[in-house]
Amino acid sequence: MQKNYEDSVKELEQIIRELESKNISLEESIDKYERGIELYKYCSNVLKEYEGRVKNIIDENSDILKEKHDDRY
Repeated sequence: MQKNYEDSVKELEQIIRELESKNISLEESIDKYERGIELYKYCSNVLKEYEGRVKNIIDENSDILKEKHDDRY
């Protein structure tokens, strides 16, 4: 669907600006709204995937992270 997350966010931000400008037709507004929903879903899924990856990294390294945290006190 998209090249990457950052490009998708930029496109979504542009769509929001265009929708807020009120200088577009109803048909164009609906098309942009639909595209915005697609981009939102894509970005949301990417963030969920990254969140899962971070949780896995933390879980796999919890002993190391706990030791570092305990050394601070």
